[in-house]
Amino acid sequence: MSIIHAMVRCILDLFAPGTGTRRASAHPAQKAPAPAPDSPHPPAVPLPTHRSPYGLPVALDGRAATLVRPYVVAAEREHAQLRRRIALVLAADFGIDLDRHVLGAGGMT
Repeated sequence: MSIIHAMVRCILDLFAPGTGTRRASAHPAQKAPAPAPDSPHPPAVPLPTHRSPYGLPVALDGRAATLVRPYVVAAEREHAQLRRRIALVLAADFGIDLDRHVLGAGGMT
């Protein structure tokens, strides 16, 4: 083998992707040895494998999720309160008698 071939081979070994031959001959990881019976620590329990909620066979219940943001509900309440105030002001100015359902106070006694 010439010097040029040796240099090219060295450069290829540094920058080329691996062939995987070392990985193929590697032994699988061995399990940790069991602790001695007189050990104060209990044996380690392996963690369960991670499961994605998208892979579950049970369909997700869409009714259980909130579809409206809280700030939208708060804005609707403020808008309804503003309408009631305007109705009361107009009723007071023009002497109009308002029913309870117009003001939205039907549940009040």
